[in-house]
Amino acid sequence: GGGDAKPAPKRILILGGTGFIGPHQVRYAVARGHKVTIFNRGKTNPGLFGAEVEKLEGDRNGKLDALKGREWDVVIDNPATLPRWVRDSAQLLKDSAKQYIFISTISVYAANDTPNANESAAVLPPVPDSVTTENPRQYYGQYKAMAEKEAERAFPGHATVIRPGLIVGPGDYSDRFTYWPVRIEKGGEVLAPGDGSDPVQIIDARDLAEFTIRCAENGTVGTYNATGPKDRFTMKQMLDGIKRETKSDARFTWVDADFLEQQKVSAWSDMPVWVPAKGDSAGFASRDISRAVASGLTFRPFGATVRDTLAFYHAEPPERQEKLRAGLKPEREREVLAAWHARAASK
Repeated sequence: GGGDAKPAPKRILILGGTGFIGPHQVRYAVARGHKVTIFNRGKTNPGLFGAEVEKLEGDRNGKLDALKGREWDVVIDNPATLPRWVRDSAQLLKDSAKQYIFISTISVYAANDTPNANESAAVLPPVPDSVTTENPRQYYGQYKAMAEKEAERAFPGHATVIRPGLIVGPGDYSDRFTYWPVRIEKGGEVLAPGDGSDPVQIIDARDLAEFTIRCAENGTVGTYNATGPKDRFTMKQMLDGIKRETKSDARFTWVDADFLEQQKVSAWSDMPVWVPAKGDSAGFASRDISRAVASGLTFRPFGATVRDTLAFYHAEPPERQEKLRAGLKPEREREVLAAWHARAASK
């Protein structure tokens, strides 16, 4: 179709490029005919790309010399959390590139209590000056909100801020989505959180990567929530979709949020992807994405994400497969299910 027409080739500098979303961006950009340079420490997957990708080595902590005296059309900044990283690279590149695309996060928002909130919703305040030790984990959303402003300051009117939700798919080492395909594939009785009606939002890393490259091709600027899928998606739809894809005999036992809380089974970490849609988190998994969709965000079928996530997982070494970084351990899952059934029997 007409959408496949090759765009005018651009010179794209990708800061990072070897982590989770970077390789997907690089491969898509190269396939689209762009000239790609990646900048990183050369420590993660150094042999990932062939000679068609230019590799520059350096470090966001002050070793940016390799970027000096060069010109690019677009810079894509993937890994930066700390605002000074963005400030240093964006200030250095503001005269040698036309557009700066910063990959931020929906964690920048000050509140998650309003369903269908769009990009105009308030973001978190800066980290207070009294905090002198950088703690990217504790202040993740605040640092990212500050970093967005650094990109906009260096590239006024030429900055693109992309705020993804939970990024999933092949290459994901957080296991926050992977837990579900792996668990459901094993079959049997599966502890499922809530009643199935809570909305969830995820974005396949490849869909995010393609949208990012499209923003580069089209000179798309401004701020975009990038999560998915296109239409409302519930926890039940997600788990049923995974079951269909894995053809397993999994049976879902839906356990209400209050009981899970009593059992100290936490939303998001023990029960990944899921956050109960009530109170402070009533809008957590229903961000408005219409702006990104209008600007070229597309979604591959959910089944493809499930299949490719499982293929990625099964290709990993056995010792890595045994240690999922999110979700419940099997014995804990059995205990909670037993307690739930015992409670129901005693009523």
